[in-house]
Amino acid sequence: MKKVRIGVLGGYRGKTMINWCVTNRELADVVAICDMNPDVRENVSNMLAKSNFECTLYEKFDDFLNHDMDAVVLANFANEHAPFAIRCLERGLHVFSEVLPCANMKQAVELCEAVEKYGKIYAYGENYCYFPSMIEMKKEYRLGKIGEFEYGEGEYVHDCESIWPRITYGDPKHWRNQMSAFFYCTHSAGPIIHTTGLRPVSVSGFELPYGKRHFEMGAQNSGAAVEMVTLENGGVFKSLHFNIKGHNTWYNMYGSKGRMETGRHGFDKYSIQWLYQWAEQEDKTTDFAFYRPCVGGEPYEGRFGKVGQREYRAISDRGSDAKSSFGHAGSDYYSMENFVKAVSGDESADIIGVYEALDMFFVGHFGYLSALDGSIPKVIPNFRNKEEREPFRNDTSCSILASAGDMPLPFSTKEHDEIPDEVYENIRDKFEGKKERKQ
Repeated sequence: MKKVRIGVLGGYRGKTMINWCVTNRELADVVAICDMNPDVRENVSNMLAKSNFECTLYEKFDDFLNHDMDAVVLANFANEHAPFAIRCLERGLHVFSEVLPCANMKQAVELCEAVEKYGKIYAYGENYCYFPSMIEMKKEYRLGKIGEFEYGEGEYVHDCESIWPRITYGDPKHWRNQMSAFFYCTHSAGPIIHTTGLRPVSVSGFELPYGKRHFEMGAQNSGAAVEMVTLENGGVFKSLHFNIKGHNTWYNMYGSKGRMETGRHGFDKYSIQWLYQWAEQEDKTTDFAFYRPCVGGEPYEGRFGKVGQREYRAISDRGSDAKSSFGHAGSDYYSMENFVKAVSGDESADIIGVYEALDMFFVGHFGYLSALDGSIPKVIPNFRNKEEREPFRNDTSCSILASAGDMPLPFSTKEHDEIPDEVYENIRDKFEGKKERKQ
């Protein structure tokens, strides 16, 4: 099988994708890396040198795009993926796009039509769909383990206060400081959508309170939101995300025959890899299981004894510890693995295509429109149908000013005082201080 030649745009977040290629040299080569930051390029160059891996480094995207390669990983800023994805598709390159797929509805239309026109693989890198527990949950759900989906919850809670200087640099125009609380929704909503295969059809959105903490961070929004989403079968799920206290990642699904849920990431970084199942059998008895799913390697089974009359069983994976600790509890490994498989022609590869990626994005976009309108439900369009795209062809509405054109949305549904320059100066000082200490 021919190795896939991969280019990576964005050497900071892109390091995990680069590492995947270094680890799987028989399947892929990183042939080009592009980043405008010379410090990042130097860091990546040093990392590759230690692995005896050679590739070309670029500062400018136009030069990078002319490199001889098969596919591109987009690991640049979250609000800039769609324009670069479209240019790569036009060039005849397969695309693996980090979160998010686009920043506004105009970009959603253009991205969708570029994928259709050029016929290349587009894989959305919503890595939270690829936790071993979520891979197992999808498999078990599709086998009918818990019956038809009725209700679920997805939570992605990431308290970013301590790292805010490092990821926003004290820049008031940074996308993280301007994005609505609903923008970063696909870590919480995506795994429910991908597991069930059901399309979201309507959403009601609610923004959490804005507080002193957000003000001192320079964030112009509360940073967290909740969407209540109705799926095409009538099932409902709650999506909670992003920047509030108490790290947590967790997914829970109720069906007509039982229930499944992951462990909570807030306990430790491997908790999310465990899965709990309660399922009603044909004889009306209940099967209960608690295990760490085996995605690759040599499985083994062990018993933990009884709780009441229920017996816990555990299945782990001796051979995949390296994969499981690869990044985001293994999800970074499996999302890239499936992309490379798809590019190599493996039709069984589990990728998130453009329509599903946009379904995940729409949960947040229309959730915000709902919140701005008193949380009344908003209909989510189905971009598989060309006629449903037309009303949005020129819609650039977005809270991130760089992406909003002449249709800016407010940063938040919550009113608060204007953030003074001194706040951003303080954040910049913290960022520069950390840089100096690292040097």
